Amino acid sequence: MFTGIIEEVGEITSVHKEEENLHIKVKATFTPELKIDQSVAHNGVCLTVVSIEEDTYKVTAIKETLQKTNFGHLKKGSFVNLERGMKLGDRLDGHIVQGHVDQTATCIKTEEAGGSWNFSFEYDPAMQNITIEKGSVTINGVSLTVVNSEKNSFSVSVIPYTYKHTIFHDLKEGDIVNLEFDVIGKYVKRINDLR
Repeated sequence: MFTGIIEEVGEITSVHKEEENLHIKVKATFTPELKIDQSVAHNGVCLTVVSIEEDTYKVTAIKETLQKTNFGHLKKGSFVNLERGMKLGDRLDGHIVQGHVDQTATCIKTEEAGGSWNFSFEYDPAMQNITIEKGSVTINGVSLTVVNSEKNSFSVSVIPYTYKHTIFHDLKEGDIVNLEFDVIGKYVKRINDLR
């Protein structure tokens, strides 16, 4: 379980394909504090630490993860938003984030807005995911509030701190991002769909 509050930006030091799996090595300052089998969210994707070497650790993404996320675009030198799993009793500063990406979206607009930044995204409506204005959404692991919500698009505003301390400062139109929709909203939608 995660909160969508990014701890740091990590650097991909190696990407290795083996059959349908992708082995990814990540350099992060908190690596010495990790243990094998711990969960870390990478751009919102919960992955298990499988090995540790000094300031670098390795995770493995399977075929389903590669199909539902932007991990196919990762390469050596890419940067990812990182968050370690929540500790029981921690404050929930963002919202409940599972680390299970629902689908990807394309950034369709970026604009500076007097000290903050507005980003708009479009996603495939075939999966029937939804957003609501003032609801929560996770973009590349970052917990954000939806500003405008349409059938298959939405926008968010990003404060200067988040812009500077996540990979949002590198995000441009046409980039693919990972989306995790609000878990409570997904359950409510599912119940309504069954009626």
